[in-house]
Amino acid sequence: MVVTISEIGLSSIKQPLKQPFKTSLQRVEEREVILVKVQSSEGLVGYGECVAFSTPWYTEETVASCRFVMENVLIPLLKGKVVERPEEIHHLFSRVKGNRMAKAAIEMAIWDLFAKKKDLPLWQMVGGTREAIPAGVVVAADETEISDQVEAVVEKGYSRVKIKITPFTNIELLTGIVSRYPDTLFFADANGAFDEQSFEQLKRFDQIGLTLIEQPFGEQEWHLHARAKREMKTPICLDESITCLEDVERVINEQAGDIIVLKMARLGGWSETLRIVELCRQHSIGMWVGGMIEFGVSKAHNLALAALPGISLPGDFSDSDHFWRQDIIEPGIKVRNGKIALSEKPGIGYAVRY
Repeated sequence: MVVTISEIGLSSIKQPLKQPFKTSLQRVEEREVILVKVQSSEGLVGYGECVAFSTPWYTEETVASCRFVMENVLIPLLKGKVVERPEEIHHLFSRVKGNRMAKAAIEMAIWDLFAKKKDLPLWQMVGGTREAIPAGVVVAADETEISDQVEAVVEKGYSRVKIKITPFTNIELLTGIVSRYPDTLFFADANGAFDEQSFEQLKRFDQIGLTLIEQPFGEQEWHLHARAKREMKTPICLDESITCLEDVERVINEQAGDIIVLKMARLGGWSETLRIVELCRQHSIGMWVGGMIEFGVSKAHNLALAALPGISLPGDFSDSDHFWRQDIIEPGIKVRNGKIALSEKPGIGYAVRY
């Protein structure tokens, strides 16, 4: 199968969140992303979404840096190129150092394009086996609002709730919330807020009944993550520490975690992510798909990823109207009975309004 790339377009999308998203790193009130549109010579169109943030609070990449790299480095490599397999894009981009979020956005659009060329849903093309994905949501709010927000999302049927934590989190409040909803999975996400001095404070979270604790320490604090895995019963999950296959190999070799978060944007796209999924399966490392306060195009790719065997924990999948008054895809993504049904339409399965 051959695809000739004729056009690649970039569009900026900026919308306010319906309510602020607060972490230990930053408070997000407005979100900007770059929509990538790749067109083949026969008129098929594939979509990707660059989910870097406007400032480098999550990774070193930003919206501005990604646009520069895509426009001046990556797109010139692709214009007019004949592609036989979507995996070729990962190899082509490997000559460019770093810039994984910029690479991922374009590569994801190419994978969508190939699925449409094959007239297959993307989740089927990559080997997915589940037709519905368990839905999970992030609650990132002040202590005065968190109980009400958790109650609201549990009532909507979400099977998993993730709560942001720091060394200053009210553990009694969190314990009460978790015990109030015994049928709901609760993840705690620290975004690297703990360190060696606050290690004992982290261990207090071990008594709450959490499903996992995500990224308690900094990206390179491998020894502290390994220590937490040894000393705590709550599974340790790594997010920001995982940027490539070699990082997962380090998790395995150093026994630094039990679970990893799959984020295609941080991993550079579909090709590297699929390699990591296979390695995790071989070594019984738990997996789930993380979100980036993204719009529907990125979420549609993530839903296709979550359909793969071995990705068993509910990911960051919410209704289209959870963050936005209006998403960029049609129809909007909907959670019903705690799950999101996958589209049977070719590619990502949704029409894009831009």
